[in-house]
Amino acid sequence: MMSVASKKESPRKKDLEGGKKAGSSKESLVVQTLRGMRDILPDEQPYWERVRRLLSSACQEFAFHRIDTPIAEYAHLFTRSIGTGTDIIDKEIYLFETRGGDRAALRPELTASLARAYIEHGMQVLPKPIKLFSTGPVYRYDRPQEGRYREHWQANFDIFGEEDSILDAQIFQIASRILSQLGLKDIEFQVNSIGTPEGRKEYRKILVRYLESQKHKLCQNCKDRLVKNPLRVLDCKEDKCFQVTVNAPKSAEYLDPESKAHFKSLLEYLDELAIPYVVNPRLVRGLDYYTKTVFEIYSVGTLGEGKKASLGGGGRYDGLIKSLGGENTPAIGFGLGMDRLVLEMIRLGGKPYRELRPKVFLAQLGDLAKRKSLRVFSELQKNDVLVAESFGRGNLKSQLRSANKANAEVTLIIGQKEALDGTVILKDMVTGAQETVRQDKLVCALKKILKSNAQSHHPVKS
Repeated sequence: MMSVASKKESPRKKDLEGGKKAGSSKESLVVQTLRGMRDILPDEQPYWERVRRLLSSACQEFAFHRIDTPIAEYAHLFTRSIGTGTDIIDKEIYLFETRGGDRAALRPELTASLARAYIEHGMQVLPKPIKLFSTGPVYRYDRPQEGRYREHWQANFDIFGEEDSILDAQIFQIASRILSQLGLKDIEFQVNSIGTPEGRKEYRKILVRYLESQKHKLCQNCKDRLVKNPLRVLDCKEDKCFQVTVNAPKSAEYLDPESKAHFKSLLEYLDELAIPYVVNPRLVRGLDYYTKTVFEIYSVGTLGEGKKASLGGGGRYDGLIKSLGGENTPAIGFGLGMDRLVLEMIRLGGKPYRELRPKVFLAQLGDLAKRKSLRVFSELQKNDVLVAESFGRGNLKSQLRSANKANAEVTLIIGQKEALDGTVILKDMVTGAQETVRQDKLVCALKKILKSNAQSHHPVKS
């Protein structure tokens, strides 16, 4: 379950990626990120924080349990679960050898790692279904472009141990709820069933036969896929390949009875939930572990010219645990690309997370006052009073300007005199009133002023 998200790279960056200047034996210092990587800067963080908080909230509401897996795993975990002949394994995976000689890889997705953890920690003995939530960076050596990074962040919701299609529907429900809460209203779910691996064998033969007859019209990538992974031809975005596959045999026409019943039941649940969806018979998966339900999530009409932004997707993977050496375990899950979610939020004017604003500003003047201010600041924190400060500035006038800029309701002032006699000046920025109190009475006096200001702004109705 994967979704990706990036920015355009400068030619300069590409030139420097090798790390050494031509004709130089010394490694040059390049003070910028690797191509396809990026920093998430402070002004972007409020959007990321909103995404994180809503994901965490959904985790609790739907009774999922958080799990974090390593960024690096043994390479064979991914080559075995994802399968050779896929772009991920053939072109995109980050492979390396450790100093101990282990062949390792940076995870290109989260699902295989979750399956490994499920087996390694004996989760099969736990009451079913087992609901796991995971989030973190994943890595693909893909071509960087807008919304697509080589390091991108993903969130997964996965359910192990239950094959009933109502769990498939709940996965859709979770995704729909998260996206709605983020303010992404115009969402389209595209859904299909690819049946079981056994049932796909017959469909694969029929599809290959058709595609072979049209092979001369396919792009070079699809000609290669025809040998390695013919189902992926259906997913090609090249116009000439799209025209070929419009008339290709549909997987839904070759489903086994069990898969047909499962798919029919899922669509009935989605109708009951009033979740809008489109059955897309061309929707497939390039990963070997998928069975039956597959789906993609799009934000519709945001890119102009009818283009859709992919936000995530997933499906059922009933055979993955067994293929990795575990017991036969049905499973369903999906992933959301967090980079893409943030990009869409910004594009559509979504609301970022707003941190609580400090109502109190602590100002100080002189070295002794600075020392005493640290203790006052600590005491206020212990009493759950959110405080802003400007310890690095000695000029009281500039500190008071900072207090005004922060819209503080109360400014606390500690000067040389106050530091010596253990007092604090309280200046009510709303009424202009000012008083001096002992430090041991500060919290009580401060809360009294804040309460009075709150009541004057929001009178209690009788």
